[in-house]
Amino acid sequence: MTELKKIAILFGTQTGNSEDIAERISRLILRLNCKCFTSSLNDYLITRLITETLVIFVCSTTGDGDFPDNMKTFWKFLLRKNLPCDSLSQLHFCVLGMGDSSYDKFNVVAKKLNKRLLQLGATQLLPLALADDQHELGYDAVLDPWLRNLQDKLIDFYQLSGPFISEDNLLPSKFRIEFLESVSNESIIDPDFKNSEKCCATLRCNERVTSADHFQAVHLLKFAIGSDLNYQPGDVAVVWPENPVDEVEEFLSLINVPQESKFILVPRDPTIPLPKISPYPCTVRECATSYFDFLSVPRRSFFDIFYHFSKDELEKEKLKEFTTPAGQEELYSYCNRPRRNILEVLKDFPQTTPFIPFEYFFDMIPCIRSRSFSIASSLSLHPNECHLLVAVVKYKTRLLKPRKGLCSNWLSKLPVGTTIPFSTKSGSISLPKGDKPIIMVGPGTGCAPFRSFIQSRVVSGISENYLFFGCRNKAKDFFFHDEWNSLVKKNLLTLFTAFSRDQDDKIYVQHKIAENEKLMWNLIDCRGACIYVAGNAKQMPQGVRDAFLSIFQSEGGLDEKSSLRYLQSLENRKQYQSETWA
Repeated sequence: MTELKKIAILFGTQTGNSEDIAERISRLILRLNCKCFTSSLNDYLITRLITETLVIFVCSTTGDGDFPDNMKTFWKFLLRKNLPCDSLSQLHFCVLGMGDSSYDKFNVVAKKLNKRLLQLGATQLLPLALADDQHELGYDAVLDPWLRNLQDKLIDFYQLSGPFISEDNLLPSKFRIEFLESVSNESIIDPDFKNSEKCCATLRCNERVTSADHFQAVHLLKFAIGSDLNYQPGDVAVVWPENPVDEVEEFLSLINVPQESKFILVPRDPTIPLPKISPYPCTVRECATSYFDFLSVPRRSFFDIFYHFSKDELEKEKLKEFTTPAGQEELYSYCNRPRRNILEVLKDFPQTTPFIPFEYFFDMIPCIRSRSFSIASSLSLHPNECHLLVAVVKYKTRLLKPRKGLCSNWLSKLPVGTTIPFSTKSGSISLPKGDKPIIMVGPGTGCAPFRSFIQSRVVSGISENYLFFGCRNKAKDFFFHDEWNSLVKKNLLTLFTAFSRDQDDKIYVQHKIAENEKLMWNLIDCRGACIYVAGNAKQMPQGVRDAFLSIFQSEGGLDEKSSLRYLQSLENRKQYQSETWA
């Protein structure tokens, strides 16, 4: 029998999907009476990897083939050239990728990780699996059969004989709750757990910059920041939103716990890290405001736990159906298509929700994750300020109540003078050194990082800045038009605009690129210009890419294959960079 050690489940995630899947895998392993621990890749002590017997990796691909933030340090170490090719020869592993096939670099992170582990001598327990969010059943289309295969492989690998824990038996929660009034010794609070020291920013200006009759509100927010916050052109700002007051009250009305008493969490397994709640210790109300993301669409794992608490057979039967492979189409129709959120689901099952022990909410409801926004200003022009251009997300589904983006709506309603937790980090695009020409393609709010680029270069006296900006209407959503036009008059900016709804035929930025093909080819091939593309990832990035490929053929005389290789060489040299989002 293979020596049974604790199985490591390591995840890299940007939005929380991979973390949720990692938790589902951990519950499967616990039901096999095996031990496991779950960790983000950056929080894992990588030197332990040479001692592991089995590691399960779950990792997502973000943006245009980028690694998640909580995986970058791990990946950088794994790429070290001095690692022997047999350094992981004792390791068995499997990789599950979480991706979206609408992106060109579908699941590229999982593919790279799988390949690198094999290069270092590790042995695959299961073939690489690539889940696709575009599938009609989402990730579960790949995940369900993969989990069944994983269970069979684990039983065979460890020669397990059972009896195993049935899915009808509820596993213990990860944490115990202890309210401080009932705790005689407060020293049980983990002394190593401290609220993370976040920098802060104070809102100076919150202005809607689209016309009142435009279909979407876009706000320009200007924050005052301290000297401890620094950023470069292309960096992003990170903010931590809160749930709206009305929805917090609704959530609190559904649960039977003292709302104003402070509590602490005690892990049932000492290897489980405490969640990063701020403040901590906190009240149930504070936790509902700043930690529980109950306005997100529930994942299947939510229902894996939820049905156990039902006091009504009809409710229990329906909830349990949502946890089965056969019930996934109905679950998708109930939750994903209309974007029904956790709070609404809790309200839909009144004979189940009141009976959920409070500690299980930490297993069921994900935490509110920070949101990142491209910075739309330069410190060289706006010292001690950081500007954000935020599109307020609001849309209709078949549900009566409109769907709203948590962070964008929270930011749009912030009153001037509000101080919020705030930090900055490197973005996926960055300015070149020197004074090379730059070609920027930024329709809509995609122009935000390029405002930072242009401001920084103008202050330095660099004039060869070429911006392709697109929006629907010149009169309604032409962001920073006065600022751009002023720079055009000073010969510091060359501006190309595409207003798609201002004429019968829709005109987009890719059409404007094609109209200026001779200039583009000269700038790129003769002048070494860098190309930057930022904005919505639906069709624009591919349209822009195709426009440049066409230029390489018409002006550069390259055939189709050669133009592709030319573009790839630009990407490899960071001469073609993209920052896109869904």
